[in-house]
Amino acid sequence: MSLILHIETATKICSVCLSKEGQLIHVIEEYSEKYIHAEKLTVLIEQLMHDTNYNLKDLDAISIDKGPGSFTGLRIGVSTAKGLCYSLQIPLLAVDSLTALYFGYKKIKGAISENELVIPMIDARRMEVYTAAYNYLGEYHFEIDAKVINQSFFDSLSQFHKLHILGDGSYKIKANFNVLNLEIHEKISCSAEYQIPQSFSNFKKKIFENVAYFEPYYLKDFKTN
Repeated sequence: MSLILHIETATKICSVCLSKEGQLIHVIEEYSEKYIHAEKLTVLIEQLMHDTNYNLKDLDAISIDKGPGSFTGLRIGVSTAKGLCYSLQIPLLAVDSLTALYFGYKKIKGAISENELVIPMIDARRMEVYTAAYNYLGEYHFEIDAKVINQSFFDSLSQFHKLHILGDGSYKIKANFNVLNLEIHEKISCSAEYQIPQSFSNFKKKIFENVAYFEPYYLKDFKTN
């Protein structure tokens, strides 16, 4: 059996969900411009367990968004997940935020054609985003990186019939670029439920993280201004 608690704190969305054998049971999430993870995460977990009539001791694993994303949000999510894993003596699973968003696109929109890309974007700084591109097979066209989005970025992808842009970094694209092969999906943002396909696969393969040494995937060094 695999009863997994999924925790999502990489962006301004605080999200938790429960899955069993790779199927969503229930999801709870809140959005706030003020980053409410420290105040809300444990409350949402308690509410999730209450709503589903499960106990934390029933869990078989914890799944966390490992980043990239908000430095503070990731720290809070990972610390909470590690604490639960220690106390419950269960394994830790980790899914990167961009792969989770890719699975979110597949869940909502379905498959893409051979000459299209899915490009999740998470807001970084100014015109920079954390991003990656996935082809119709779910393989990387380019791997996770922090990229400055400019016309050259889109010119390098002009051979594709359509670029599907999603995540909370997509508003930068909508506001600043008018590119013919773009389709922007603003409403597809980070959610704990989008971790389910990858975390369930990792659970079956026993691909677990080292709870003692696991750290978020920040991608960039923290800057205060």
